[in-house]
Amino acid sequence: MNNKIENTKKEINIRSASFTLIEVIIIILITSLVVGVATSIIVYRNYNDIKATANGDSVSKISELEEAYNNILNGYVEKIDENELVNAAIKGMYNYIGDPYTTYLDEETTSNLMDRLNGEYYGLGVEFTKTEEGFVVVTVFDGSPAKDADIKVGDFLVKVNGEDLSEKTAQEVANMIRNNPSRKIKISVTRGTITLTKDVTLSTITIPAVSKEKYDNIGYIKIETFSNTTYSQFKDALESLEKEGIDGLVIDVRNNGGGYLTAAVDIAELFLEKGKNIYGLKNQTETKFYEDSTRENRKLKVAVLINSSSASASEILAAALKESYGATLVGTTSYGKGTVQETNDLKSGGMVKYTTAYWLTPNGNSINQKGLEPDIKIEALNESNTEKDVQLNSALEALR
Repeated sequence: MNNKIENTKKEINIRSASFTLIEVIIIILITSLVVGVATSIIVYRNYNDIKATANGDSVSKISELEEAYNNILNGYVEKIDENELVNAAIKGMYNYIGDPYTTYLDEETTSNLMDRLNGEYYGLGVEFTKTEEGFVVVTVFDGSPAKDADIKVGDFLVKVNGEDLSEKTAQEVANMIRNNPSRKIKISVTRGTITLTKDVTLSTITIPAVSKEKYDNIGYIKIETFSNTTYSQFKDALESLEKEGIDGLVIDVRNNGGGYLTAAVDIAELFLEKGKNIYGLKNQTETKFYEDSTRENRKLKVAVLINSSSASASEILAAALKESYGATLVGTTSYGKGTVQETNDLKSGGMVKYTTAYWLTPNGNSINQKGLEPDIKIEALNESNTEKDVQLNSALEALR
């Protein structure tokens, strides 16, 4: 056996020695090419196997979902609304995550939300809700076609261009008004025992997001929501108050559930010095802070009114003004929504929103599920009555 091995070694050595340098190089190149091709084939096959497995797995799961869907749609004892069934399926997936801010919004909810966030829309200029008695008007916007036509809060919408509304949904009524082929429209309302028919010319309505008052030398601005038009409305109100002469400002974000982050940031930049932190974002991979990039700033004394319904963009503005400007927070602990959502529109007209990051105060604090603590804690008595609004009066006193 040892002789065989030894003879083999000699044979290999003799054969190896018989190759010229050129031949050895050629052999190496051919070997490398073969190995390279073989390796490429292995990788390609493995990739396809993985891809096929992944696609097969996804297809299998979607097929199972489709089968369950068809079983209900075609086999259930009663007729099922197909759109509602799809809505329920999407809602179920987003509810499974367990995050209250990762949700699915149907077409009607999405439409109403986007009107609010856009800050303007084309239409009549009213907000209404459906009750057992019908569609009751709950808001009439100043300067709107509805206001000009003397439509009042408490009126019931009963007809649009002569078409009865009793069997319509709120979204259908809104669409009948907005999608009217002509700008002119007939609106019938009941007021008590009488029915009135109004000729109305539709227009683009800016939804009021800001209101202002002046208490001696202290300005007051109430922010209802953070829409696309909130910043411009706020700036106009602030500059108007400054022209009248003010030494301090109360910013009221009580019962403001938030809106667009950019609106809150733009308002904060009216006060903060350039380079000051406004907020931070923390996602899976990094934490990043966003600074004031403008030259505009102010020296006004500021108090911010907050309560348990002040959330999201309201909290971002309040935290920025407190930690980077020195504002005083007055009221009760805020809601504590310390997450940021992104949205995606669906072909159905609905929308999904999902959490992508946590936001942080300028000093790096998370307020998620904790809220902002006021510097002056005081419970509300009656916020609708200015004279008895102890939180507002406390804020005014703090600035004086």
